[in-house]
Amino acid sequence: MGIADDLMQGLGLSDPVIRLGVTGLSRAGKTVFITSLVANLLDRGRMTALRAAADGSLKAAWLQPQPDDTVPRFDFERHLAAMTGPDPHWPEGTRHVSQLRLSLRIQPRGLIAGWRGQQVLHLDIVDYPGEWLLDLRLMDRDFAQWSDEVLDRMQGRPGADDFRAALAAAPRDRFDESGAQVLAAAYTRHLHVARDAGWSDCTPGRFLMPGELEGSPALTFTPLPAELRDTATGREFARRFGAYKSRVVRPFFRDHFARIDRQVVLMDVLGAIHAGPQAVEDMRRAMADILTAFRPGRAGWLAQILGTRRVERILFAATKADHLHHLQHPRLTAITGAMLREARDRADFSGARTEAMSIASLRTTTEEVIRQEGEDLPAVRGTLMDGRQAAFYPGELPENPAELLVPAKEGAANWLGGDYAIMDFAPAASTMRAGDGPPHIRLDRAAEFLIGDQI
Repeated sequence: MGIADDLMQGLGLSDPVIRLGVTGLSRAGKTVFITSLVANLLDRGRMTALRAAADGSLKAAWLQPQPDDTVPRFDFERHLAAMTGPDPHWPEGTRHVSQLRLSLRIQPRGLIAGWRGQQVLHLDIVDYPGEWLLDLRLMDRDFAQWSDEVLDRMQGRPGADDFRAALAAAPRDRFDESGAQVLAAAYTRHLHVARDAGWSDCTPGRFLMPGELEGSPALTFTPLPAELRDTATGREFARRFGAYKSRVVRPFFRDHFARIDRQVVLMDVLGAIHAGPQAVEDMRRAMADILTAFRPGRAGWLAQILGTRRVERILFAATKADHLHHLQHPRLTAITGAMLREARDRADFSGARTEAMSIASLRTTTEEVIRQEGEDLPAVRGTLMDGRQAAFYPGELPENPAELLVPAKEGAANWLGGDYAIMDFAPAASTMRAGDGPPHIRLDRAAEFLIGDQI
């Protein structure tokens, strides 16, 4: 949907459209979220907290051809088959921008219901990697600023020493393309190792998900210390950093991100807690930076007609709530909200509605109580990735989020008095009945917050 389509919609000459952006950092569950959301809007038996589904005003939902011919279609059918088929497994993660259109037929409520006919609302779901979103904050930084920030944050991260060793061996008197490729490869390895260890703030994002840019000069640069910037290598890397911003980041913002109405940011908070205090602080910082890339607030009518929308609602969702007994869900939500306090306050002040929530897009576990060392512990049971069944108690999250966030901000190396474990569960065998979507936790509440005011 382009500016002409936005103009038609703004003038009331076409069906209304909500563009819902879904992003999150690696392993936060973007693909599973979109697949389960669409499946549960098509078959709404488990969507009791979505008011339009509960009262029957949402009459029907169906998939439409997507409106953007040049954007890949989100492969809903294949992902749903992976999650709910005879051999359930996790679908492939997000590697590029994709899109899906779900059309909803709605019967208006209240006084106008008797004389106003049913309406159609199009929900355009835009899926994109969170790593790319982090790049948007590069737009207001020059090469020196970015280099200083990255090298400062690199202290203590896995893989940093190998990259610093490559920097020390870099030629200083001339630019050499082979040497630049060696440096870029070392930096890219560092980013992959850091991300796999639970770190969130890993830029440039395309180094992790290069797509068609792999091996190009646009991805052949690294941060450099001050003493290397006034060299042939430093000048060329600064030029390539500028090209990355203008030819990669800016088009993404213009073509996709700037036209989003509602946004979901998915967060693997439990994974960060398991990785330790520094990973929690890194996620907190990354999420705060992500929000600066949004233009939160309610757009005026002229802005809506011209297509320069503002994000009106932002949901920060801590995923994998099914890895905890429901008694701990309020604590996970409180920790997520506290991590995002600064970011949420900024969005709320600008007029956007924000919410923190704990969800599981696809529930993989059942709850039970296990006895351990004479104590009853609230646990979950599920199928591990190797096929074994296991009951699991991850440890007790603190009631006061400050018990995690304060040591995280102070740079503590480890948690004192707490050990928070995680397990990787596989999708459970499907138990869906006719009229039901995949089992979930609070996905219906997430949908109510994101689109409930429009249906």
